[in-house]
Amino acid sequence: MGPGSVHNRILKFSGSDLLRDLDLTDDELNHLLDLAADVKRTPEEYAGALAGKGIALLFEKPSLRTRLTFELAIRQLGGNSVFCDGPVGGREPLKDVARNLDRWVNGIVARVFAQETIEELAQWASVPVINALSDLYHPCQALADVQTIQERFGNLKGLKLTFLGDGNNVAQSLMITAVRLGMDFAVGCPEGYLPNLETVAQAEGLAAVSGASLEITHEIGKALAGAHAVYTDVWTSMGQEREAVKRKKAFRPYQVSDELMAQARADAIFMHCLPARRGEEVTDPVMEAERSAVFDQAENRLHAQKALLLMMLG
Repeated sequence: MGPGSVHNRILKFSGSDLLRDLDLTDDELNHLLDLAADVKRTPEEYAGALAGKGIALLFEKPSLRTRLTFELAIRQLGGNSVFCDGPVGGREPLKDVARNLDRWVNGIVARVFAQETIEELAQWASVPVINALSDLYHPCQALADVQTIQERFGNLKGLKLTFLGDGNNVAQSLMITAVRLGMDFAVGCPEGYLPNLETVAQAEGLAAVSGASLEITHEIGKALAGAHAVYTDVWTSMGQEREAVKRKKAFRPYQVSDELMAQARADAIFMHCLPARRGEEVTDPVMEAERSAVFDQAENRLHAQKALLLMMLG
């Protein structure tokens, strides 16, 4: 199949940047999932789609999955990437960094501490900017996650996804993405660790449109009841190390164990964005169980990000 027919199958991204999950329209989100599945089935058909494209990877935070999957995705699509770690804009104003990159590359992928950094990069760069993680959102992770759930269950609408633990960036991106696709979403978290109220309000509006339900609760059993997928993340993220002792105490009841998984559906899968601290937020038996989808999620980061790059740059 020639390059032209491949490009004809790709819905061009209508925006200029992916800074938060809602930068994808509903049609684009559904198309991206279909495209990610096709890229996974027939990667050779897309091998040259980014030929001649150069993409900068700016990473303030260490990374295994995000860095390697983006580097591999770009390379396997025929493009080139350049990697830069450390503070973005530490040596010079961020607006100058953005305008320098604008002259050299066709896109920017940034993994940063603060959402404000990604927003400012996009303000000053005319090339597409992709949020590869900020303090508020992790859209690339959410895309791979819903792809994984769809593979396991064959559909998304009407399924229930439960997130246990900190209402963090991963939880917030999942919440927005899941309810848009018609999935019921529950967050079980301790007091003081709720998701961002503005994000919850957005999700409530989206759920009202799709017919999904949204539940934020401190009751673990209530959150788990009827769950098709049980998701958790580390209790202490990078930059929160001073809160580690306090967080371990608060989150201990939310550790995903076999006992907790038994409160979900019998066919429920376990999910984690990784890296996992076994013995803290999840037990080793749950991580290693057949129902664990964590490495499917990790693989699908590659395919979902290929689809995203094709829509934004292909």
